[in-house]
Amino acid sequence: MPDSDTSIIYPPRAFARRIADIEPFRVVEVLARATALTASGADIVHMAAGEPDFATAAPIIEAGRAALASGATHYTQAAGIPQLREALSQYYADTYGLDIAPSRIMVTPGASGALLLVAALLMNPGDGMLMTDPGYPCNRHFMRLVEGRGQLVRVDASSNYQLNAQLVADNWQSNTIGAMVASPANPTGTALSREELAALAAAVRARNGHLLVDEIYHGLVYGGSAPSVLEVDPDAFVINSFSKYFGMTGWRLGWLVAPEAAVAEMEKLAQNLFISMSTPAQYAALAGFEPATREILEQRREIFCQRRDFLLPAVKELGFSVPCSPQGAFYIYADASRFTNDSQRFCLDLLEEHGVALTPGLDFGHYRASEHLRFSYTTGMDRLELAVDRLARVLR
Repeated sequence: MPDSDTSIIYPPRAFARRIADIEPFRVVEVLARATALTASGADIVHMAAGEPDFATAAPIIEAGRAALASGATHYTQAAGIPQLREALSQYYADTYGLDIAPSRIMVTPGASGALLLVAALLMNPGDGMLMTDPGYPCNRHFMRLVEGRGQLVRVDASSNYQLNAQLVADNWQSNTIGAMVASPANPTGTALSREELAALAAAVRARNGHLLVDEIYHGLVYGGSAPSVLEVDPDAFVINSFSKYFGMTGWRLGWLVAPEAAVAEMEKLAQNLFISMSTPAQYAALAGFEPATREILEQRREIFCQRRDFLLPAVKELGFSVPCSPQGAFYIYADASRFTNDSQRFCLDLLEEHGVALTPGLDFGHYRASEHLRFSYTTGMDRLELAVDRLARVLR
């Protein structure tokens, strides 16, 4: 029988301690207010969201409709449908000249699902993973979710806002089990060269660590192409997504390339965590590799490049400092210290008083975060020109 002794004092119910270490997205406050202002009739230039403004390409939508019409609505294998894994294998062969077995590729519910699998596979309680500050905040939060820690390394223009071999050597701790980078990176748009990736991989390997590389902005690189870390380190874990280049953010589909030795364990985790991904989304994604679709996606990449080439000099002309030009993605990470030391308040004021929505640097870490903000060029050129005009009237 249950203990009915009323003299026993039980501790109050509480949420897990890890919750206090997982910070909210501050941009959500900006986005929510921007949406409310738009709904009230205000003309807001939206430059805060981290997703393409284009709708999913028509051939992908049609493939999704066809999948639904054909009854493709049941669970699939936890690692994804074989056709999509094979298409991704061919993509690596065509794009990077790499022979990646389909068995090493796992389809996931977005890049976030891939990161959760890697974190669950690699991290023991108390383990640390090196990552950049500034950087995408969810990376460290996933580590915390599995009782690990993101070990933030301050980076700036001197290292192109990236980890390198020297920073790994300087910051590796007794509990560090690996390093994670993004190339191109959010929020800076900077990318690692093949030589830099090779040196970074060697530094991590020398310490028996794991290397994780977020390549979700591959395809959205301007003035060249970004090498995959798999070209220099076949044992690296690579996270990628159909969200950015393929324009499928709301479909929630990504993938992971893992070392052969990790595949069985990753699949076991996926079976328990996800069961499977969206079946229609997987069949829809197959159309992303068709020549007609790729032509659409390349046209959009060129539009992003044109936007960057307009906005980058305009932001500098406004008085912001951008010491490292973005090589990919669709962001500009700007030093706003000339204007503010409170980027959250600054962004909210720009939104309320001047109708321009930007992301405060506090969303991306701690190092000088209150002096930085992120511009997203995920809106049309006419809207970017309007935003620059509004900002010029305030800041000059």
